[in-house]
Amino acid sequence: MEYEQITVTDDGDVRVITLNRPEKLNAWTPRMQAEMTHAVLAGNNDPSVGAFVVTGAGRGFCAGADIAEVFAARIADADETGASVGEAAAGDDSAADDWVDLVRNSKPLVAAINGASIGVGLTMVLSMDRLIAHSEAKISCRFVKMGVTPELASSHMLVQRCGWGAATDLALSGRIVTGAEAGEMGLVDEVTDGDVLEVALARARSYAENPPTMVQLTKQLLTANGSDTDLGAVQRREMEALNVARASDDHREAVAAFLEKRAPKFR
Repeated sequence: MEYEQITVTDDGDVRVITLNRPEKLNAWTPRMQAEMTHAVLAGNNDPSVGAFVVTGAGRGFCAGADIAEVFAARIADADETGASVGEAAAGDDSAADDWVDLVRNSKPLVAAINGASIGVGLTMVLSMDRLIAHSEAKISCRFVKMGVTPELASSHMLVQRCGWGAATDLALSGRIVTGAEAGEMGLVDEVTDGDVLEVALARARSYAENPPTMVQLTKQLLTANGSDTDLGAVQRREMEALNVARASDDHREAVAAFLEKRAPKFR
């Protein structure tokens, strides 16, 4: 696929995906979603890639959906065809249907939120593994302001990340918070006053240096077990994963490297 709305570069074993519509604060479009999906799938199939960082070009991270290209176009299509706006939206949203599943089954993804992260600009990253924001970034779950409701499992992820009270307040008010405030409430994991991309790269490298199979298995356990109250099921999944891990070449290499006092070689 030829990328028109993102760029993809490698920094060692970290692949950097940059949303690249800076003149519109990287406003989301179905084309951007398709390109991001393609880039993640390609990186997952590339053994030289250990982790991803997702960031935005220019002043913004992603200022939400492109109002003219997405919302207004859907309404115009519905008026022209006589279909409901929901029916007109179905084709646009198809590329995003499996985004959360892709993220949770992908190599580690770190979001470097360098500026405005609004609406889908926030929900697209909530299922990622680490959210790092600049202290002055503007962040909002703004769907209610546009007469729509949250998506991309954000009604679950918001509660998981920052608790019932904060999630309710963010979703029902649609208010904007700074990166610093988002860090205080647990909406993002880390806040910096410096270069958010450099901080994100350092985090991503710390994930990429670990054995890929174990990273994937661990992500799967966190996804399945994070909100499961059946501790028996939780432990069964853990034991299944542990049995796979113990039989792996990566486990043998980790033990050998420790005993031989050397750095392990996983890729």
